[in-house]
Amino acid sequence: MLTIGTYQFEHNIVLAPMAGITDAVFREICRQNGASYTLAEMVASKKQLWESKKSSTRHVNLNDPEPRAVQLIGTDPQELADAAAWQVSQGAQIIDLNMGCPAKKVCSVAAGSALMATPDKATEIFKAVVNAVDVPVTVKTRTGTDSDNKNALQIAQIAEKEGLKAITIHGRTREEKFIGNAEYDTIKNVKQQVNIPVIANGDICTPEQASFVLKYTAADGIMIGRASQGYPWIFRELNHYLKTGKQLAAPGLLEFKNTMLQHITGLHALYGETLGVRIARKHIGWYAQHLPKGMRLRKEFNQLNSSAEQLTLLEAFFKPLINS
Repeated sequence: MLTIGTYQFEHNIVLAPMAGITDAVFREICRQNGASYTLAEMVASKKQLWESKKSSTRHVNLNDPEPRAVQLIGTDPQELADAAAWQVSQGAQIIDLNMGCPAKKVCSVAAGSALMATPDKATEIFKAVVNAVDVPVTVKTRTGTDSDNKNALQIAQIAEKEGLKAITIHGRTREEKFIGNAEYDTIKNVKQQVNIPVIANGDICTPEQASFVLKYTAADGIMIGRASQGYPWIFRELNHYLKTGKQLAAPGLLEFKNTMLQHITGLHALYGETLGVRIARKHIGWYAQHLPKGMRLRKEFNQLNSSAEQLTLLEAFFKPLINS
């Protein structure tokens, strides 16, 4: 059983925080389909950005099931501590620190996975944030900055010493970004040498892979990112396989339709007409990869400019498929 601080989870499959993707709407759908808990998109620690329009959709949603987890990104210990305290005052119940994002614009300011190159700074950040809040603090990292500098174990030991409650490790270095294959030896090594929960992440797309990674690394849980895009049912399929050793049947077309309608209706409500319509396009593109004639749907959907047109197209697309 995965435990983070005082929180115990029925399942040990977690939804990764993904910028521009894991908003309140998608988090709810993943929870409905078996994600043990979900992390909101990463939020910048800078105070002037807390109330910005972009950040406002990324904060804690009090309708989220508990525990409500928020990921912060930044480089200044006091700034991160203040941001963490503010997020907790808004309802956050777990604070996750981003030391895993390999994006150039993040690393150019030495945030995200670039922080792995400065263990002393990481220590300061862990200390400041843990002292600022009374909720569990966790961290997401990579295996290191590059293949010659894999120091996930060092960062995990610092995290444990400073009172963090869990560490998630993506099985690639910062330099590798998302290229090549994730490796799990580093995660296995970390798990053997720290006592806080270790969550494995990277290239886990099928029930068989999930089972292998859990057994191989002895990790306490698994974090799913890209495999959930357009396929939130991955969580219940993994949970079922890990429990029974058997494959769960894939969702039918009616469930696809209902979930897609729920998703884009939610996006329209959360972001408003203009932005909601735009954001819905990428999500429908991901769902379409799993559907017959999905390329046609994606192409037609991308040409629409209103929420009403988007909903009408989905209804029309599924009608002959479901009735045939």
